[in-house]
Amino acid sequence: MKKLIITAVLFASVAGLVGCGGARGEDPGEAYMPDMYYSRAYETYGYNNVEGEWDSLKNRGIFYNAMPVNGTIARGESMPFHYVSQSDSGRLVESNSFRNPLDTVMASKASMKEGERLYLVNCGICHGTALDGNGPLYNNGNGPFPVLPKSLIAADTKAFTDGHYFHVISFGKGAMGSYASQLTPDQRWWVIKYIRAKQGGGAGKTTDSTSTATTSGAVDTTKKG
Repeated sequence: MKKLIITAVLFASVAGLVGCGGARGEDPGEAYMPDMYYSRAYETYGYNNVEGEWDSLKNRGIFYNAMPVNGTIARGESMPFHYVSQSDSGRLVESNSFRNPLDTVMASKASMKEGERLYLVNCGICHGTALDGNGPLYNNGNGPFPVLPKSLIAADTKAFTDGHYFHVISFGKGAMGSYASQLTPDQRWWVIKYIRAKQGGGAGKTTDSTSTATTSGAVDTTKKG
């Protein structure tokens, strides 16, 4: 009986070492399901151009470039804006035709408070709590910024369309960088809603002069003055 136990232990040890690739563990051993163990590394919602698969599709007459289908809405987006112009200046002009989707939403006290919070966190450091451009970075000329940032309560900035604001927030303009990574599309629109409230509700009128741009949706371009 003792010999049988010793033999079984030795056999199990050898099997374990062989299956695990030896004591050093450098060899993973035999894969029970190799097509799963060594599967292609596909990423969810990724481009997945693995081993030249796009070329394979092309050779079979199938066109695929991993770009979204026109008119589709990406996750996290509200309604899509589609630009026609290839230049930023041209797109900024096109953005004047984009409408704020919150125009049809009744702002509650809580939603406006959130709009204020988002503004103070992301915009107030430059444009100031009073929207006059005198934020901490300028600080009456004593801050690190030598030039007063844009006032959002000046006549010219009040005249900007919501689409213009959204475009600048999304892509930046001049010394201001993009805030697309800090603010979701909906949050950008709420910031604009808050700015309009502080401006006295005088939103710049949306223009339709540009447009070939599609305004069936709302999410991809503008900012604060």
